[in-house]
Amino acid sequence: MFEILEAEQLNKDVTRMVIDAPDIARRIKPGQFIMLRIDEQGERIPLTMNDCDPDKGTVTIVFQAVGATTMKLSTMHAGEYLLDFVGPLGNPTELDGVKRACIIGGGLGTAIAYPQAKWLHDHGAQVDVITGFRSADLIMLEEEIEKVSEHQFIVTDDGSNGHRGLVTHVLAKQIEAGVNYDLVVAIGPVIMMQKVSELTKPHAIKTWVSMNPLMIDGTGMCGVCRVKVGDQYLHACVDGPDFDGHLVDFADALRRGVQYREPEQYAREVAAHKLTSEGRSCGGGVQLHEEQQLRRKAG
Repeated sequence: MFEILEAEQLNKDVTRMVIDAPDIARRIKPGQFIMLRIDEQGERIPLTMNDCDPDKGTVTIVFQAVGATTMKLSTMHAGEYLLDFVGPLGNPTELDGVKRACIIGGGLGTAIAYPQAKWLHDHGAQVDVITGFRSADLIMLEEEIEKVSEHQFIVTDDGSNGHRGLVTHVLAKQIEAGVNYDLVVAIGPVIMMQKVSELTKPHAIKTWVSMNPLMIDGTGMCGVCRVKVGDQYLHACVDGPDFDGHLVDFADALRRGVQYREPEQYAREVAAHKLTSEGRSCGGGVQLHEEQQLRRKAG
């Protein structure tokens, strides 16, 4: 059992949790992830590390309540326990030797990109961080990123923070201004990572993207988390999650990412009914007729 030591809302959709997991905290590195399970009836889900403290034995995760498990997880509080919290899994981001980097986070990807920026800053690299959000009320980790970056750029789709635009617009201006990045790390929506990779490729700037396909076991056994990289399929859980953005087949990733949209929507609606009818405990199921109605709606 793994105790939740802290739980706080970063914005209306996103929760940050600090978990007591000393063995993982001593070994996990930026880019790696964990698999958690809330209870015996729960599914396994992967979450990338946002931060860790080896001395305190803690691992921090940040997640958005978009699926059945994360919706339930978001109702939990400090003092409660997770049944499983397994890691570190995957490969760390390759950051050694980098002198000037640009770390780009889109939405929730900002939380996953933060540890790379922090590691590079702590190891003497110059780090610019560009983050993009739909609106100002969704901006997160601004103070934390300010401490580990030379320059922080925040843009929003609607301009509600005073800076309307896309992360690629900022990156393009930096490159045009003569900033010589030897690494760009982009983490966020697939389409955003694709556009960043297309921008950096003509300039031969090494670009890592973090892929998050559907994943079941996190150890390479299920084969679900395949990502087409160059002329081969690799597994995000054991070969990634970071891949060369200039080699990733983003069209294939986008197609695979929506394969299970209807079942996922059904699961979200069932979870929402459970939260509404039973509160934060989520202990039982929805009424049979409600499940049947939702299943018919999902097709």
